[in-house]
Parts: sequence; structure tokens; C-alpha cells
Amino acid sequence: MTDAAFRSGDHRPALLLRGGRVLDPASGTDEVLDVLVADGIVVEVGAGLTSNDAEILDCDGLWVTPGFVDLHTHLREPGFEDAEDIASGSAAGAAGGYTALCPMANTDPVCDAAAVAESVWRRGTEIGLVDLFPVGAITKGLRGEELAEFGELRHSAAKVDFFSDDGKPVADSLVMRRALQYAGAFDAVICNHSEDPDLTAEAQMNEGQVSSVLGLPGWPHEAEEIMIARDLILAEGLGARLHVPHVTTAGAVELIRAAKARGVHVTAEVTPHHLSLRDHLIDGYDPVLKVNPPLRTDTDVQALRTALADGTIDCVATDHAPHAPEHKDQEWEHAPCGMLGLETAFAVVNTDLVLAGLLDPLTAIARLTSGPAGVRDVAGHGGAIAAGREAHLTVLDPEVRWTVDGRGLHSKARNTPFHGADLVGRPVHTLLRGRFTLRDGKVQA
Repeated sequence: MTDAAFRSGDHRPALLLRGGRVLDPASGTDEVLDVLVADGIVVEVGAGLTSNDAEILDCDGLWVTPGFVDLHTHLREPGFEDAEDIASGSAAGAAGGYTALCPMANTDPVCDAAAVAESVWRRGTEIGLVDLFPVGAITKGLRGEELAEFGELRHSAAKVDFFSDDGKPVADSLVMRRALQYAGAFDAVICNHSEDPDLTAEAQMNEGQVSSVLGLPGWPHEAEEIMIARDLILAEGLGARLHVPHVTTAGAVELIRAAKARGVHVTAEVTPHHLSLRDHLIDGYDPVLKVNPPLRTDTDVQALRTALADGTIDCVATDHAPHAPEHKDQEWEHAPCGMLGLETAFAVVNTDLVLAGLLDPLTAIARLTSGPAGVRDVAGHGGAIAAGREAHLTVLDPEVRWTVDGRGLHSKARNTPFHGADLVGRPVHTLLRGRFTLRDGKVQA
């Protein structure tokens, strides 16, 4: 049964998730409990629950969490289905423990009109593996000149309340100021790609010692920080809502931390790869490591980890960016930027931060659930596991060890920087409105 069919009124069998460690950041719960689900709704949460007609799912030793939410995903459809489409990207999301994905606007056609947003949203509903919340473009055609029709997108069936020209910064300060003003009328969020293009015209990687040794043009940290500083000033002056995507530098962290202390309405995200990988890995010129913004230094990585732990950075977002092999597998300077992220996000966070003692489990889950859910409206995803709420749930094995095989991922693409890496932790089950989208590690098509 598709999720769309269930929404029309079909019955969904009862399910009792027994004896799992319930990690619910919205309520602060970290306790071994049972969760009873019926007709797609959480019926009861407590110890020693029983049900005569429910299927019993043994969760001993597993974590039961809200379904993950990804604010920053590239599903490539429409226009670039050779790299990914909504079906394959939804499968990757379900396999990664996600119940909600926010596909970015840089498709062909661009998601700058209601018709495009609604087609993406409807396709996601038809597939029924995750709920899609499309991101609208800030400017028409991503050209950075004329604002897209925010009102039309906001009032569409897709209910777009988050706007980004991701991959292309809105460099014109007047256009950016108008975007923040316009978005405020709809209680929407502006997410501007943090890059000063005048400083990155020829850039190939982070500017520093490694770029000098490799002879690659450098991408200075100031290129990110100047754009963030400008956007924070504009947002503060207007009282507007600003979201900073894929933060990568220690300087950017300090700008965001100071702005939050002043009361600026700013949120921020970091990717798993920027929390884990450093620029020195590029010494082999492997194009899978080419990403925008680039991998930075150990100092930056440590600052990002601290900021995620203390809440300066609100959430982990994958920036899942698939590319067809014939495009990605080129010489470094010709390869496009981007990495896969949906199926390895939890494992990277668990391996590199939780097991290292840098994040406690409840905070780690918060950054994958309630954190992103607090940035934009994702219709109940990432919220509390409580009676009466839709059963968007993820069940995780935090101790299973596995080796990433890019060939075995659900994405059409293979450009994971973690191919061959030994990671710890993986989703076992994912439930969307009480229906398994991932069961025993297998996507339920």
C-alpha cells in the first residue's frame, strides 16, 4: 500500500516497538520504553505496554527516534535524472533513516514557480518513501536578479516556506535585502549560498598549505565569511529569518554565534562530510572529495564540532549531491562539486562525534530531527514521539559496524567520499506514518 493510499483512509496494522531506547529530543526523553502505533499514529509511549492485535517489533539494544529531517538535499529531478531522481533519492533517504527531505531548487526547470514545486511534491507523495518539502528559488532562474514569486510558491500545494539559490549566491545586496523583506511577509526563511564569487572565481579547494603544495587555486575562508557577515547584517536590520547553509569555517561559526547572542533570527547547518573530512585528503586528487564549499582544515572541523554540540549550529544537513559517474569521474579541475550523504549521515555523526564523546546520543539525534524541524515547517516530522502524533520514526542500531560500499547504495550515483570506510551505526527500520519504508535494513518499495 502506498502512503498516498493510506491518506485516503485505508487501515494500517498496529505495531508495538518494544524495549528500545527512546531518544526524543523534543521532550528530553532518554529512556527504555515501548511505543505503540496504530493507523499511522502513535497511540501510547510507556513501559510494559501490551496489545492483543499489534505486531511486536523487538527493539532491545536499539534506539527509537523521531524520523530524520534533511533540510538540504539534491534529488536532481526534474532535469538531471541521470544522476538521481525522486524515486532513487527517496529510497536513499529511507535507507538513511529520513522521513522528510527538502529538495533544492537548482533543477531544470528551476523550482521558481508553483507548478515545479507541486510536481516535485506530488511525485514524492506518489512514491511514498519520504515526505518532500521542496525548496523554492530566491531568484528567477537562479540568476540573482529578479525575485521568484514567493507568494505563489507559499500558497501552492507544496506550501513552500524556504527559499534558496543553493550553489549560486545572491551576490547583489539589494536583491538579498528585498528577498529577506519579501520572505518576511510569508513567515518564510531565506537560505543564501555563502560564497563571495569574486573571491572564488578560479578556486578548486580550500586555500591554505595543502592547496599551495598541490598547486590548486585556493578558496579563501573569507569568501564564506564575508557573505555570511553581510547576510547577518541585513537580516538583523530587517528582523528577518536567515538560514546559513553548509557552514565550514571557524570564522563563520564565530559570526553566527555572535549574531545569535544579539538576537538575530539565524539558524545554521553543517554537513557530515565537513564534520569528518579535511583538506589534506585531497593529496591524491580524487574528484569525489571536490565539494562546494570545500573541505577545510582540522581547526575548522574542530570548531564545527564544538558549534554543533553547543547549538550554535542547529542541525546536520547532508547536502546530498549525486553526480553521474561520467561527469564526476574526471580530472580534478573538470569534475563537478558534490558528494552523496543520505545513507551515511547518521553513521558519520555516530562514529566521529558520539563515539568520540563529542556529542551525547540525545543531542546527536536532536541535530538530525528537532533541530532541522525548528528551521522550517515540515508538518510534524522531527517532533516529539507522543500520543496523537503521526508515527514518523527511525529505529537505529548504534553499535553495528559496516563498511561503506558505494556500489551498494540506493542512489543512482556512487560519489560517496566514505566508500571503503568502516563506520558504526545504521538505521534498521524507518516508518512513515506507521508504515515501514525501511525494514530490517531493506527499503520497502
